[in-house]
Amino acid sequence: MVIPPSIPMILYGVSAEVSIGELFIAGFGPGLLIGGALMAFVWVYCKIKGWGKNDGDGRLSVGRATLQASWALMMPVIILGGIYGGVFTPTEASAVAVFYALIVGMVIYREIKLADLFNIVRKSVMSSAVIMFIIANAGLFAFLITRAGVPEAIGHWLEEVLKSPAYFLLGVNVALFFIGMFIETSAAIIVLAPILAPVAIHFGIDPVHFGLIMVVNLALGMITPPFGVNLFAACTVARISLDRMIKDLIPFVLVILACLMVVTYVPGLSLGLRDLVYK
Repeated sequence: MVIPPSIPMILYGVSAEVSIGELFIAGFGPGLLIGGALMAFVWVYCKIKGWGKNDGDGRLSVGRATLQASWALMMPVIILGGIYGGVFTPTEASAVAVFYALIVGMVIYREIKLADLFNIVRKSVMSSAVIMFIIANAGLFAFLITRAGVPEAIGHWLEEVLKSPAYFLLGVNVALFFIGMFIETSAAIIVLAPILAPVAIHFGIDPVHFGLIMVVNLALGMITPPFGVNLFAACTVARISLDRMIKDLIPFVLVILACLMVVTYVPGLSLGLRDLVYK
């Protein structure tokens, strides 16, 4: 289960009383940076390992392959366009995605037969049950930590100990990285945003910029143990154990952490397009 980035941004905007539209626009820079960095890392890593040298043999050209896959490639356009255009909510987008995939698979590509639907639904239920069980336990753990006052205590500690904007942002990143490992992203934003956003403003940090830092940082929690929901989803789909992924996961986490540092200390990456559009 992948949580669309719009949900944490909306929650942060509501919790910290920040323009959601500005958050969406500001998210383009960090999103392109992280996506480009991950693609570059995969390309370099495959070159070093010697993987993929013969992947193009016997395959269609990029143009023909793109044309043939155009119906499938339209899915993210429809989903994201519908969400950002206000046509439907992220929850409704999941239903639209399933319906669109069913039509494309059965009618256009004809790779899905009516008899296949039972097995598809059965596998989907099994995968969803495993992931939802993890989410339920992570939610309970987050509730207990919140009731114990841990996030609030961390917020007050950061405010008292870290006296400069640079140190404050570094401390927030470290705290959010570890918090994201144990607390579900949405819950962490709802609890921490009202506490940390005013402190960030006190240090002269733009609340939109700070929101992007929080969202990117806590999103790391989805791919870090022990409650990395996306890790368990990937393990379920690939049918491998979590321990087999950990070693190969570390470089990707380091790449995202490096991008997070750029997002944190280069505010123009987030605010440049926002200022261009809104000011």
